[in-house]
Amino acid sequence: MFDVQDKWVWGMAGLRMLSGSIEVLAALIMLYYGTIERAVMVNAVLSLVGPTVLILVTTIGLIGLADKLDLSKMLIVMCGVALILYGVRS
Repeated sequence: MFDVQDKWVWGMAGLRMLSGSIEVLAALIMLYYGTIERAVMVNAVLSLVGPTVLILVTTIGLIGLADKLDLSKMLIVMCGVALILYGVRS
């Protein structure tokens, strides 16, 4: 079905699938409890998942690209990720 030879792509996709599964599970938990208080609590816990997955997937991608990018371009990508995290923090 998928002819992907790169193990780094499999790792990145796997983490994204895990993240999506956690999101769906959180939605089901919200529906199960059915109160706004519980839904907000579940959402608060879920807010830790997004940035963590972003950092992990980006790290895997950078490790996979380490032999193809020079150091200056790698630093630019890392600064971009840092700016994204800085921009979305509350």
